[in-house]
This record gives sequence, structure tokens and C-alpha cells, in this order.
Amino acid sequence: MAARFMAACVGTFIFATAQAQEATPHKLANVAILATGGTIAGSGATSTTTVGYTAATVGVQQLINAVPELKSAANVTGEQVFQIASESMTNDHWLKLGKRVNELLTQNNVDGIVITHGTDTLEETAYFLNLVVKSRKPVVLVGAMRPSTALSADGPINLYNAVLLAANPESVGKGVLVSLGDQIHGARDVTKANTSTPDAFRTPELGMLGYMQGNKPYFYHVSTRKHTTDTEFDISKLDSLPQVDIVYGYANMNTVALDAFLAAGAKGIIHAGTGDGSVAAKVKPGLTDARKKGAIIVRSARVGNGIVARNGEANDDQLDFVVSDTLSPQKARILLMLALTKTNNTKEIQRMYYTY
Repeated sequence: MAARFMAACVGTFIFATAQAQEATPHKLANVAILATGGTIAGSGATSTTTVGYTAATVGVQQLINAVPELKSAANVTGEQVFQIASESMTNDHWLKLGKRVNELLTQNNVDGIVITHGTDTLEETAYFLNLVVKSRKPVVLVGAMRPSTALSADGPINLYNAVLLAANPESVGKGVLVSLGDQIHGARDVTKANTSTPDAFRTPELGMLGYMQGNKPYFYHVSTRKHTTDTEFDISKLDSLPQVDIVYGYANMNTVALDAFLAAGAKGIIHAGTGDGSVAAKVKPGLTDARKKGAIIVRSARVGNGIVARNGEANDDQLDFVVSDTLSPQKARILLMLALTKTNNTKEIQRMYYTY
């Protein structure tokens, strides 16, 4: 009899506890949305205008209001950091954005950050932040390939997924993330691979990190390269970044662009070579002379995938050149700018390319 009574009491307690848990509302994370413009904030002449639209016309509060489902995803606040098309992104924009992100992430009432951004340079901003953010809290960049006025605008669902991703504890410590088209990419390796289709963002060789499905992230890979809190870069006292420019390799190329960049004060040159970062015979003397005069030369490749082999297509040890590892020319430029705020030693800079 006593045993039966005890079992009934235990059953009643478990049932009451389950009811109490169901009645207790889930505590939402606090996510700050920083808006910078881009297609996700763009507008077109008609609902079928998916190219030829005007970017950066819709403010952050309008973006938030257009996705009422965000209220169930997180406690969302919005801030308009700037309002530009991302092809006009500058070093000054990056420094301002990076400092604001770091400032917000020190606050206890901010659990994660979403940055709305134009897609043209989204991958570059993401990698810059991956190197300078000083927090393990999630930072997610999101954009859209179709303007907000389009019949099949991808911005609202992309923004919703990005907020869910930034609010999820599983995103902590994984570096800066990029979320579009139900996919999760790492900042270091993602690239825009199509001019206009919604599936434009890809990590073609090393692979995306996971998916967004059913209102939650599913991670399958993480980057082994150091990022965020594990980097040596500090922008808190920087007002500018060293000038680094990209020289593109092609058949019958010359040194006109190289000479112009150096004359304009470039402290570093990313050579986006053909193949495995090959250097044309006409250009090699110019790069060699530039290095002797103090400019840092980094051999990268225009092909988009693969490791640029040190001492492969050029005797980098003898020439005192650096190779970009697997970084694209545009991302190699970002790392060199930050590296030059720390050192001019090519051995140290090469270490950074193999580290980040």
C-alpha cells in the first residue's frame, strides 16, 4: 500500500514538473543586428526586378519589421552602422565595424551579432572580422542576392536564419560565420561564386560548415585555422591600415599596374598569379625590385582553389617572397594589411599565412 502511494506521488511530481517546464517560456538570446546596406536592403522598380536594382535603400528597422518571426527567434535590436553598396566598402568601414562589433560583444546583454551586408565584398568583411573580433560569441554575416522588393526575395529567410544561428549556443567559438541559402559557411574559405543566382555563396573545395534546417543549425565541419580570440591582431588603436594592392596575372601582362601601385605608396603587393601563383617573365624583375625597396610581395593565385606552393613557381626563399597558402587574392590582401601592423619580417608574415 505504502509503495503504491509513493509511486503515485512520484508520478504526480514528474507530471507537475513537466507541466511547469512547458509553462516556463524559453529565454531568448539577445542578438544585435548591425546593418551596412547591400542588396538585402535594396529595392527594385518592380517585383520582378532581380538585377539592375538599387542597393542600400532600406533601413535596419524596416528589415526587422519585414520579418515578424524574428520575435520568436531572439530579442533583436537594430543599428545602422552605415548604408552602402558593398563594392564601396573601404578599410575605414572595416575598422569602424570591427570596433563596434568588439564594443557590443563585451556587453552582457549581447549574446550574438548579425551583420547585414552586400554580397559583393561580404566574404572580405567576414574574413577581416574573423581576424580582429575579440570574442567567442557568434558573429554572423548575412546578405541577399535579390532585393527586398523582389517577388522571391531571399533576404527575409536569410535574416531569420542568421538570427537563429547567432542566438544558438552551438555557434559559440566557431569564428565568424556566413549564412545564406540555408547554408553555414566559415569566413576564411567562403566565396561568392555566381554573379546573380541565390546559391551564389559556396566553399567549393574545403566545404561549408553546415546547414540551417528546422530553425536550428547543424554543424558538420569546423575550421582548424586560428580566428577571433586566438589571433594576434588588435585594431582598437588603429585609425588606418597599410596600403596593400592586388596585381592580377594574365597572358601578356606588364608592370603598369604594379608600378602605379608602388608609386602610390603600396606597402605590400598581392600577386594574383596564373596557375600555382606563377610570375610572368616581364613582371618578375619588377616584383623583385619592389621587394628590395621594402614592399612585401605575396604570391597568390587567381584560380580560386588549391595551395600556392612555396618555392614552387618561384624561388620564394631567394626572392624573399611570401605565399598565400589557400587564401584568395582578396583575402590574402586583408591578412597582409593586418600583418603589416605587426611586422615587416617576411618569415613572420609567412607564419601568419600558415596560421590564419
